[in-house]
Amino acid sequence: MNNEVIITCAVTGAGETTGKSHYVPVTPEEVANAAIEAEKAGAAVAHIHVRDPETGVGSRDTALFKEAVDRVRESGSNVIINLTAGMGGDWVPDSEDPSMPGPGTDMVGPEERLSHVIECLPDICSLDCGTMNFGNGDYTYINTAPFLRKMAGIVQKLGVKPELEVFDLGQIRLARALIDEGLIDTPPLFQICLGIPWGAGADTETMAAMKHALPHDAMWAGFGIGRTQMPMVAQAVLLGGNVRVT
Repeated sequence: MNNEVIITCAVTGAGETTGKSHYVPVTPEEVANAAIEAEKAGAAVAHIHVRDPETGVGSRDTALFKEAVDRVRESGSNVIINLTAGMGGDWVPDSEDPSMPGPGTDMVGPEERLSHVIECLPDICSLDCGTMNFGNGDYTYINTAPFLRKMAGIVQKLGVKPELEVFDLGQIRLARALIDEGLIDTPPLFQICLGIPWGAGADTETMAAMKHALPHDAMWAGFGIGRTQMPMVAQAVLLGGNVRVT
């Protein structure tokens, strides 16, 4: 059991949640204020996405990230800034020609995915370690091994700590290969992400299996989405890890 738990707060994600609650931060100012408030409430790390201020939809606009990060830094907050680098891998095949991208596709290369990280130089940025289906539609999130190797190399040169987000056991294998290849500095930092359709399930056995597959020197945290959030917080602490909450 971990008695000194590091709390990361994901203040707003990329999902379409703005219609579910008016408390979801949308503008860079709201995102920054949420990160500052999270630090005051006890979080050590703020995991930051940004949204289009007009539509509320998740965005990878570098200017929005810079405004949010600048506001946090100028506030004097001591919160550790962790920027998502997960945008830009969305593939939806065209219904008429599946070999071509359809509506909803947002697929760009490694450098463009990291443009906001290069601009903002956060303490941490996420590195999602694999490709997976998301939900029951045609949406696939793509992270090829060559893409990840290039992104890991860029982040390493920047001196930013990569948070290795893993959604199943195979992604841990790929992350460990990046470590063995010298593209990830040790000790590595992992985030075990559970409950996302169709990644690993949010349950005790799954988190334990994934925790035991990590390198012996890994720092790690875990979370579950939706109603599994608090059970997975408790499970991560019991297994000796840290936590991410929303």
